[in-house]
Amino acid sequence: MKSQPSINLQINGETFSYRLFDALREITNTWSQREAAKRLGISHAVLNRRIRDAEGKLGFKLVETTGAGSGLSPQGMLILEKYQSYLKRLEERDVPVIGGGPIATGLMDVLARQYGLKVVIYTTDDLNALKMAEMDMLDILVLDDPVHAFMHDLDFLPIARDDLVLVSGSDENLETVDQLRGREFVEVIHSAQRLAWNTLDQLRVDYEIVDICNSPENALKLVKRRENLLTFQNRSFMSPLLDSFTVSDIMVADTSHIISMVIPDKEEPDKKDELEDFSNFIQGKGQNIIREWGFGRID
Repeated sequence: MKSQPSINLQINGETFSYRLFDALREITNTWSQREAAKRLGISHAVLNRRIRDAEGKLGFKLVETTGAGSGLSPQGMLILEKYQSYLKRLEERDVPVIGGGPIATGLMDVLARQYGLKVVIYTTDDLNALKMAEMDMLDILVLDDPVHAFMHDLDFLPIARDDLVLVSGSDENLETVDQLRGREFVEVIHSAQRLAWNTLDQLRVDYEIVDICNSPENALKLVKRRENLLTFQNRSFMSPLLDSFTVSDIMVADTSHIISMVIPDKEEPDKKDELEDFSNFIQGKGQNIIREWGFGRID
């Protein structure tokens, strides 16, 4: 069963109904407010009031009169284009869309290719991926940090194990947590590094986060460029980079965690079956691939 999505859009703190954007769309199609109102099944007065109310809240014109009739102002056209771009993402997709943190999406890229499933993958952080899932923009949500699945009461599936290693750009040999006192770190936001910071806090180790990155790649670049700067990274991510950095296992026991997957309920039977088959592959034969790529098996 196919459905036609509709959304509300927040602009400058004001929320506007999809009815406004339907009106703007029909005005662009007809160059006439009266004809647009007729197509929408409302009176010209209702359409006019809908537009004037929105213009009052926004502080600029959405519709203007031209020699050809009524058309959208440049600002009105930009707003309609933004709305339509969001709407396009919500439309039913032929190719499954996966979104999540960099560690989990990197693994899913490998698993999908090995399985032969054509997918679109959006790599972001866990919190933004959760927002995408709430907007029904994802067919599969994958999370680097399991705490987000628990906090949002999600029905998640563990797909791999991982832990964090301490990473330095120098030849310094760090063997105990006490050696981290007074040290400076770079953080990757909304990642499983939370486990390392929590452990250091519980042990009352004095440390300082001096920089923040959105990606593990950028964190490693900073560590390589700045003397004495440290970071924590997923073991799976560091496995091909051991010749370029000094890695320590001193926090492994405290940072072991799972990579999780959430498949939202789908109404389309074909897509539901396809995703279920992929999930079964991940839990079965895919576990060997997961181990080959530096993760721990979940079984």
